[in-house]
Amino acid sequence: QVVLVESGGGLVQAGGSLRLSCAASVKIYSINTMGWYRQAPGTLRELVATSTSDGATNYADSVKGRFIVSIDNVKNTVSLHMNSLKPDDTAVYYCGAGLYRSGWSGSQIIYWGQGTEVTVSS
Repeated sequence: QVVLVESGGGLVQAGGSLRLSCAASVKIYSINTMGWYRQAPGTLRELVATSTSDGATNYADSVKGRFIVSIDNVKNTVSLHMNSLKPDDTAVYYCGAGLYRSGWSGSQIIYWGQGTEVTVSS
């Protein structure tokens, strides 16, 4: 059974940085992308950033230039370096793993983590 385990969330002041990490409990051979999504109270889950196994990345406009996603294909891990955090970044952040094919508008996430909370105070 595949379990994605996230770590690294917490409380940080605006302008600060956090690093989120996610690791799969077992090797997943059926995926080629991993990444992060987030959900703030009263909103839908949204893309933050994803990376494919060949290095293609996709970022939400709101985090471009501030967040960096990196993936380790061998270990099935993904991290998210978040800089210049804003109160609007406050949300539960979910790790996802799945598939992406050229021409798709986004990744098809097959596995989800349980979420880690990030709170940015003003």
